[in-house]
Amino acid sequence: MPDNLSLKKRRHLNSFQIIILGFFGVIFLGALLLMLPISTNSGIVTPLNEAAFTATSAVCVTGLVVQDTATYWSGFGQAVILILIQIGGLGVVTVTASFALLSGRNISLAQRSTMQEAIAAPKVGGIVKLTAFILKATFIFELAGALIMLPVFCSDFGVRGIWMAIFHSVSAFCNAGFDIMGTPEAPFASLTYYMAHPVINVAVILLIVIGGIGFLTWEDVYTHRLHFKNYRMQSKVIFLVTGLLILIPAIIFFFFEFSDMPLNERIFASLFQSVTPRTAGFNTADLAAMSPMGQGIITVLMLIGGSPGSTAGGMKTTTVAVLFANVIAVFRRKEETQFFGRRVDNSAVRSAATILIMYITLFFSGAVAISTIEGIPFGECVFETASAVGTAGLTLGITTSLGIASQIILMILMFLGRVGGLTLIFATISGINKNLSKLPQEKITVG
Repeated sequence: MPDNLSLKKRRHLNSFQIIILGFFGVIFLGALLLMLPISTNSGIVTPLNEAAFTATSAVCVTGLVVQDTATYWSGFGQAVILILIQIGGLGVVTVTASFALLSGRNISLAQRSTMQEAIAAPKVGGIVKLTAFILKATFIFELAGALIMLPVFCSDFGVRGIWMAIFHSVSAFCNAGFDIMGTPEAPFASLTYYMAHPVINVAVILLIVIGGIGFLTWEDVYTHRLHFKNYRMQSKVIFLVTGLLILIPAIIFFFFEFSDMPLNERIFASLFQSVTPRTAGFNTADLAAMSPMGQGIITVLMLIGGSPGSTAGGMKTTTVAVLFANVIAVFRRKEETQFFGRRVDNSAVRSAATILIMYITLFFSGAVAISTIEGIPFGECVFETASAVGTAGLTLGITTSLGIASQIILMILMFLGRVGGLTLIFATISGINKNLSKLPQEKITVG
């Protein structure tokens, strides 16, 4: 009997543990598929560390790569990567739930609870309907993006342009940053060939932003249309912060980074480089040639990332908004943090502070470790680790030269950045009893 009871306890997993195990399982399967000779153009077996790194980057929708996606991987390998990106962008639980919905199976309350955690929904009620809405909207946006880019790619690459339009549309919407634009002469090209192309720039930027604002924000837009006052407070905050994080860096880049370019290139380069660090991973300009100030701004944007319940990673726009609102509340000597006439629960402020400290600790300690191991300047390592933990995928060009130990560090950072640090903590401490008693209180002076 005791053995049976302990076995039942082991089998009981909470929502956070299911999410983490789901991501692990998909990464493991993806790595095995990418190791197959059929996955490469040369027909060789890919080393485990390179296959695992690529699978982790794809599932965690990061975009950091050790091999050029266009020239190294075959059509089969690219298809595997694209499927991993789609699963990672929507979330393993959401994809699994979609198969249950398509097969007509009933979804249990426990499964609905897991789905709620996976897409950061406020309540379990209506979660199945919301998941169906997410799947339909994803298909529509990705199809629309592919159709918009199709004429351009087909004009430049012929029939292969169909696959390129599909690949880049899914990659952009999922904020993954994987591209298949490289050539043997110029690998890791990303979208630099289309720096001033209006169609590609606008399509990719819109896909990145739409994918990164969050599923619940889509629902608000779909339900309330232009009646902004009826939106959830969270959606209002997301739109405000997203707009500021696009506009302010774009203005800085326009005047201080790309001032030597023709006007049309300057506008598109500034706008694109302000959007893509928010975990998308594409680039149309040489990031290594940017000034330390420009690279610093991109580093901050990569750490912030997208919004909750979206295809993007990072600390999230709402985390930064809550922290700033709390600062304003302290300055104004107000007891509570507030947005748009609504107060924010103190638990959200504590969680935001925790997430900030976690991300700073992760990307800083990772940079120290890689700089020590590889002998690379610390500034370049900071950019790389911020890109990994923010699941951005941008690089100054050092990823391909890193050893296995440094690759493992980046894989850990990518995984933590995608599943979320709090998810990992809640999965680890599951089952620990809460202590409702309170210790004696004493004041401490800060600042």
